[in-house]
Amino acid sequence: MIAASIFQSMRRTIRRWAQFALFVFLVQASAFASAELPAEVTQALQQADIPESHVGVLVQALGNSLPLLAHGETASFNPASVIKLVTTLAALDSLGPAHTFKTQVYRDGPLLDGVLHGNLVFQGGGDPALTLERFWLLLRELRQLGVREIRGDVLLDTQYYQIVEIDPGAFDQAPLRPYNAPPSALLVNFNLLNLHLSATAEAIGARLEPAPAEPSLNLVNKLQRTDGPCNGTRDGLRLTKVDTSLILTGTYPNECGEQSIPLNLLSPEATFGAIFNELWPSLGGELVGEIQSGALEPSARVLIEFESPPLSQLVRDINKHSNNVMAKMLFLNLGAARFDVPATWEKGERAIRAWVLEAGLKLPELVLENGSGLSRIERISAVSLAQLLSYAATRPVYYEFAASLPAVGLEGTQKGRLNGSAAEGAAWLKSGSLNGARNLAGYVLGPDGSRRILIMLINHPKASAGSEAQAKLLNWSMQ
Repeated sequence: MIAASIFQSMRRTIRRWAQFALFVFLVQASAFASAELPAEVTQALQQADIPESHVGVLVQALGNSLPLLAHGETASFNPASVIKLVTTLAALDSLGPAHTFKTQVYRDGPLLDGVLHGNLVFQGGGDPALTLERFWLLLRELRQLGVREIRGDVLLDTQYYQIVEIDPGAFDQAPLRPYNAPPSALLVNFNLLNLHLSATAEAIGARLEPAPAEPSLNLVNKLQRTDGPCNGTRDGLRLTKVDTSLILTGTYPNECGEQSIPLNLLSPEATFGAIFNELWPSLGGELVGEIQSGALEPSARVLIEFESPPLSQLVRDINKHSNNVMAKMLFLNLGAARFDVPATWEKGERAIRAWVLEAGLKLPELVLENGSGLSRIERISAVSLAQLLSYAATRPVYYEFAASLPAVGLEGTQKGRLNGSAAEGAAWLKSGSLNGARNLAGYVLGPDGSRRILIMLINHPKASAGSEAQAKLLNWSMQ
């Protein structure tokens, strides 16, 4: 036993030294790689008025420590959503692709002839994918267990997370946008309600589904119908939340017909309540009491342990669709898994840094805030991302991780991009965009069918004009 322990310790030490040596060689070797960008990339950057000093690039054959192209690779950049690669790989490597997160339901009182004489308690466990459909399945399971009438309250226990309430408008003054939804240990449908709009010859109809009960939210429809084509931009539509009212103003073209707009409107507890009150009666259930926050009593008895989809599927959803609230919850869950509950932002950061150390990765400029990229302070370099992507290829979870990246032109955030080009279906890239940041990182196929790492980070006020330069680099990297 002692000899085996010593042997395992020696193996870990050797692996860490080997990975460290690889990192040192990668940094040193980059000095011998081409620091001059391809002419077509330089030209595209010049046309976009983006200085090369604001760009970090690294192209490298997978399994080869010598880059094919390196430019500004050690500089620190705001990665935007590209930082999700760090969060999702750390989760897969630490927890395993089959890991799940649980939402538990308890009864605090006797259940007699379908009537619960007490409270029903939902205890959140950080499931990032408790969608409307899956929440309906959970409630149906409750009905199948014989729960029909709740003669008490529905209590929401969210103590698995210990985080301060986030102002949804603090990041970019767009509090209603889905990407600004706050994380919660008990989050249903990504905290979104759908605003349904319909145009008739007389007026514009508007309704929220599920409809929150007043006075939690009141819908005030002042939309004006206009004639003309619908270009899908909704430029004339204005949505404003004032206290407990959602006010719709502006115009809506008649030809737009029916459309649905997902909105982050309420607190997670209020969104849970709106959805529960919609679904529970439709399943034949009845609630006598109220829905409110509450802690689990020791005497409560478990009714259901409802598991999330496996982590491999969660990671695909996060990376392919760049889901911010799911990434934030995964970041928090990593903290709870390593350092026990309650989950906090500080524990999440410590968990990822501990994983980085154990993996033998050297990411000296790494700055983490919430692991989603919806941050002004998160930082990483191209050489660190290359190191991360190289490490991923050596791990058993590589195929789950690589498959989570959206295929260019075909799916997720890359759908419709560069259709008809050589990159369509032959490059798997995570993009990241904020004001002043346009980034790409992932894998591409080389001319011989082998995989290459491609990273291009642009941080500049005119970064949004850098898409053509990225397309040129992508084409160059596949030749």
